[in-house]
Amino acid sequence: MAKEHPVTPDGRYFVVRGRLWRRKNPALPQARAAELVRDLMRARRAVATSRKAGDRAAEDAAHAAVDAAKVALGERGPVWWKDGAPDLNRHMARTTVYADWFAGLD
Repeated sequence: MAKEHPVTPDGRYFVVRGRLWRRKNPALPQARAAELVRDLMRARRAVATSRKAGDRAAEDAAHAAVDAAKVALGERGPVWWKDGAPDLNRHMARTTVYADWFAGLD
């Protein structure tokens, strides 16, 4: 991330404009995580290129590649933690168990 965003105390999410976003699985080996991030960036570029070209089929494939990379990174799909806590990805921090922590960031 170019700009540092607040990270929840448990390390599961970072916060952008008040919204929680799931972080990558910290158990991923560094080399594998780097490879998946490269795949993600390549897929995001393919979304833009195909959209600009008006190629809907290519854009759909690129979106699927973005999703696959995000699932492999642990940012989507099954949660990577084992304590049974729910997935709060994309929830507003102020409406979650992180509300008091988030309010204290100001």
